[in-house]
Amino acid sequence: MSRRSLLRAFGAGTAGAALAGCGVPAAYVQPGDRAGRDFSATDHTLHFANWPLYIDTDDEDESRRPTLDAFTERTGISVTYTEEINDNDEFFGKVSPALMNHQQTGRDLIVISDWMAARFVRLGWVQEMDRAAQPNVAKYLDPQLRSPAFDEGRTHSVPWQSGITGIAYNRRKLGREVKHTSDLWAADLRGKVTLLSGLDEAFALLMQGNGVDITRWTRDDFHTTCDQVEKLVRKKHIRRFTGNDYIKDLSTGDVLACQAYSGDVIQLQADNPEIEFVVPEEGAELWAESLMIPNLARHKRNAEKLIDHYYEPEVAAELAAWVNYVCPVPAAREVLASAKDEETAALAEDPLIFPDDAMRRRLAIARDITSEERTEFAKKWNAVVGL
Repeated sequence: MSRRSLLRAFGAGTAGAALAGCGVPAAYVQPGDRAGRDFSATDHTLHFANWPLYIDTDDEDESRRPTLDAFTERTGISVTYTEEINDNDEFFGKVSPALMNHQQTGRDLIVISDWMAARFVRLGWVQEMDRAAQPNVAKYLDPQLRSPAFDEGRTHSVPWQSGITGIAYNRRKLGREVKHTSDLWAADLRGKVTLLSGLDEAFALLMQGNGVDITRWTRDDFHTTCDQVEKLVRKKHIRRFTGNDYIKDLSTGDVLACQAYSGDVIQLQADNPEIEFVVPEEGAELWAESLMIPNLARHKRNAEKLIDHYYEPEVAAELAAWVNYVCPVPAAREVLASAKDEETAALAEDPLIFPDDAMRRRLAIARDITSEERTEFAKKWNAVVGL
């Protein structure tokens, strides 16, 4: 199960529409109303909500999480860890009533995809972090992830893990390389291609294939991409639109090439080395799923300490070795490279965990879909996808 998927554009559209119906200004929380009483000094606990399969576990006891256990041993802070986030929109619906009504969520730390994090920041639903209390974040955070458009300076968010939306394909069965997004539209791939169904998941890579700078894409760029995909659907070139189930299609050979997430492909390659992942020459999207502290969290300082714990290179390396997504702490690469275990040391050379300079030059973070654009764009994309 991938944390990046399991969502649908329809949900994104309806979540935005629901807020619009209530009136976004009424949902917005002013800066002075976001912080609550912090019990961290006397209550050495915190509640951390994350996605399934997104943290290291002990090989012999899956209930143990070594990096979390190490944090508790070091600080005395116990962590209630819940794997309750299965979908960005579902989680939005779960916590939004409390946040828009100035109530506690019961969570001190959450992890959500950056396109959803942008909504939380716009609504004023998360607190600004004290970077003075997070020296590791200040020192080690990947420069390419330091200042997304939705949260300049990363004052309200810190990447938990990052990843790339690119192209996966079966090189042996296809019989050639894929280098460009346009290669997906070759005649011999008719009916053997899938695209991601989620609006926020799919559009950036497709725009990049058209030469668009996704840091500043326009409404015209979006509609041009939709028209292009719609024509491919009518020609039955695209087999279907998927969530994370593209993994099965690619594994069975029903699909030869598809939009895919880097972390998924690393896991696929363990069973099928013929599967390759490519960052097209025109570029691919770099994204993150980020840690945030909700308004009125009762243990804000404890949460900030936990975030900083995961930015120690040794801890970041241990986590990266388990989840296999792009590590937001480049200094963790040297830690893995020095590992005595050959398999672990090899991870340091994997560009899907530590992108090299050549790959980084082709990666970009897409600007977010604004609240004004979302209803229109979701309606258009859903019509193309068939949702």
